Amino acid sequence: MQNYVFVVDTNKQPLNPIVPKKARRLLDKGKAAVFRIYPFTIILKTVVEDAVLTPCQIKIDPGSKFTGFALVREGEVIWGMELEHRGGLVKKKLELRRAVRRGRRNRNTRYRKPRFLNIKRRDGWLAPSLEHRIQTTETWVKRLTKFVPLSEIWVEKVKFDMQQMQIPVVSGVEYE
Repeated sequence: MQNYVFVVDTNKQPLNPIVPKKARRLLDKGKAAVFRIYPFTIILKTVVEDAVLTPCQIKIDPGSKFTGFALVREGEVIWGMELEHRGGLVKKKLELRRAVRRGRRNRNTRYRKPRFLNIKRRDGWLAPSLEHRIQTTETWVKRLTKFVPLSEIWVEKVKFDMQQMQIPVVSGVEYE
């Protein structure tokens, strides 16, 4: 798979992605300039009249550590990316903050009562690591809509039962 180059016109409206060879020629002739490094996008210097746009589909494969993105045009994958999530790092930083807070309570200072009964989670609360995963995926979808004409967004939604995969005859009470 070869990653195509995104193209925007002079008004920053998305055009059809092109092959890298064609983008290189446009850059060498001075008809385009680099608009963004990643995802690599060029901006045309001349106005394009009546451009025929072929909409793409963005397909997302979410995972716990990585999320895959693919842009598909007429059944052909034209661009792909793998996004690495920081979920473990978010959890580690929260634990560090918690340790500092506990250490503050154990210092030789006035007594500071631990607060835990007054904390209520709002409806729809998600763990910070999950929230980060959703927000970064959403950010990349918004970013790609600026550079590519999109018609559909597909998200793969799969749940796996690991125990059922290892022992196929497990059912009912045997799960316990």
